[in-house]
Amino acid sequence: MNHGLDDQSPSGGLDSDELALRRMLHQAVQEIEPRDGTLDHLRTAVPARRARKRQALVGMAAAALFVGTAIPALLHVSGAVGSDADPQNAGLSSQAQGGAGQGKGPDGGESTSGGSSGKVEDKGKGDTKDDDKDKGTGAGTGGSDSSDPSATSTEGVAACTAASFGVPTASTDAADSAGAVYGTFTFTNASGAACTVTGPGSVSKAVSGAADDNKVFAARHVSGDAAVSLPDPSTELASLVLQPGASYHVKFAWVPSETCPTDTGSTPTPTPTPTDNSGTTTEGTSTGGDTGVTTQLMTEDGTLDGSVTITGAAEGGTPSTSATVTNACAGTVYFTGLLSPTV
Repeated sequence: MNHGLDDQSPSGGLDSDELALRRMLHQAVQEIEPRDGTLDHLRTAVPARRARKRQALVGMAAAALFVGTAIPALLHVSGAVGSDADPQNAGLSSQAQGGAGQGKGPDGGESTSGGSSGKVEDKGKGDTKDDDKDKGTGAGTGGSDSSDPSATSTEGVAACTAASFGVPTASTDAADSAGAVYGTFTFTNASGAACTVTGPGSVSKAVSGAADDNKVFAARHVSGDAAVSLPDPSTELASLVLQPGASYHVKFAWVPSETCPTDTGSTPTPTPTPTDNSGTTTEGTSTGGDTGVTTQLMTEDGTLDGSVTITGAAEGGTPSTSATVTNACAGTVYFTGLLSPTV
């Protein structure tokens, strides 16, 4: 009996049991149908998969070709010695082997750069020239500039003493619309050598007449206080070199908080030598003048006369100078730190 699959008989050479099984299988799958679009999916997916396989094969072939040609070239360059080696190929070889070069550095040691030893040496020479140039520039700017009378470099310059200064001066401006009075203390180096000022010194106040010492205060000037016309604290200096004849400033302001009181009916007795209180600008002296309390006087409108004397002293307390603000009985004296004469 022929049981081949190519049998063309209806039974195909199968016995009855096999035929029955065959019919059962046909009946089980005869209602199964493919989903919609299955054929279109196969038409696009199969070519795409074949294209990816081709690309992968081409990439592998290119990589194998590159490795096969690059390795012999690298081995050839690595084996070259003396001046026959090509610098470009040597650079590529050094980078491929972790960046360790074969040349000598400027100090005779092994160079770790990828370039040739000649280029490393040239770079070292250039750096040396730049260093020499920088040293020359630094030497010119490190010391104090003799052309600047108030150079700020204090290195190697002795501190100013009382003997370094001449007689300081004090000046005040006329009161503004709010009654505030602004002034300046000026300290000048009268010696023949430069010296360093390391602080503004001190500013103090004293009252006389109707001025109430409990209502008169002194405070360092800060941003936002009532002395709006004083320089901003950011312009103050920590130290300053004064060349012979150069000066530094400390500025101050009197800002009243109350007016002087009026006469209550008593008759004040004037002093034997009344002080002229009409001016608002006073030149200071090295001793600070008489700042003691004097007998109260009364102005023509019945207001009692009071004044505040503001004294500025250099670092160490001497020399000093004073300015007197009249018609001042209650308020605050604001003063700055060390200022350049250009501020």
